[in-house]
Amino acid sequence: MEKRKLGSTELELSLLGLGGFHLVELLFEDAVRLINLYLDLGGNYLETAELYGHGDSEKKVGEVLKTRRKECVVATKSRSRKKEEILLSIEGSLKRLNTDCLDLFFIHELNRFETLEEILAPGGALEGLEKARKDGKIRYLAFSNHVTPEVAVKALESYPFDALMIPLNYFDRFNFPGWEEEVIPLAQSKGVGILAMKPFADGFLWRNFEQALRYTLSLPVSCVVLGANTEEYLRKDIAVVENFTPMSEKEKEKEEEEWFRSAPELGNYVCRQCGECLPCPQGIDIPRIFLLEGQYDRQMQDGIVRDPAEYALRDRLRFWFGNQDYAQKAYSELSRNVLSCNQCGECEKRCPYGIAVVRKLNIAHAKLTDQRPPGYNRIF
Repeated sequence: MEKRKLGSTELELSLLGLGGFHLVELLFEDAVRLINLYLDLGGNYLETAELYGHGDSEKKVGEVLKTRRKECVVATKSRSRKKEEILLSIEGSLKRLNTDCLDLFFIHELNRFETLEEILAPGGALEGLEKARKDGKIRYLAFSNHVTPEVAVKALESYPFDALMIPLNYFDRFNFPGWEEEVIPLAQSKGVGILAMKPFADGFLWRNFEQALRYTLSLPVSCVVLGANTEEYLRKDIAVVENFTPMSEKEKEKEEEEWFRSAPELGNYVCRQCGECLPCPQGIDIPRIFLLEGQYDRQMQDGIVRDPAEYALRDRLRFWFGNQDYAQKAYSELSRNVLSCNQCGECEKRCPYGIAVVRKLNIAHAKLTDQRPPGYNRIF
């Protein structure tokens, strides 16, 4: 399997990394068998977190590391925000993973400005990570961010991280375009390694996994990290990676244009941020409102009645990240919101994707002004 250098570090990662989240779903022996198969097939990047099954995933990876540690680049994560807390987390992870040094350690879910301030403050998590690195317990420092490119930008500007991991897929591109437009160029300019997660948008793109994986692989990333809970899925993913040929910029632009128009998950509801709906006669920043809707619930609740399986998947994923308050606050600060719309329909005439813009604006307004606490599903 192709290997790529991770930013300015000395680490070389296989293009496909094995994430540890879905290992929690497997029996111990089945998880160990799957990890060994991944390594046998040429992978070398194993990533987990203490939060996955409260250490269960780390223990399964650790069983493999008893005999194959030298073959792997090993990473784990912690949501601890204080120095002493994260030092305890590191010790626990080292024990469960059966190693005395971690190649990469992530501050897990650095999704909010408040969290960034906390880890940067005296006595914060970064002090603990620096101590652990000085003591030889971790080699490189990183963070993961799932939902707020603006926080990732601030983090990169505030501290010399070695790497970061962000969600990159053809669905959330239109909910969080800042990943590709701002964060990736900034990380590249600083020599910060880029790992991609969620190429299938948490499983939402399962019907078109080959296209989804190809899209993410075409971005300037060192490694695409995904989970697998069966040998069949793992082999299919690796086959896509091994047969992948990077597209030229011209090919990529053509492929993206065609796919963004026809992708069933985008349909005639998700805003592609092309800006063709502007200018609005009432001065409404329509694409901006749809970006805030994307931050609120990934534009997943669209008022369409679907079969139970599709409904359940959307309902599980729409509040996966829990940053609805950021979206609602930003909406409240707009100078012109949906209430200014007189339903003239000019925007709908111009939309090249057939979106019922006026209807969508009303749906977005209802979400972004809803005072009820939103559902927040998180499974560990």
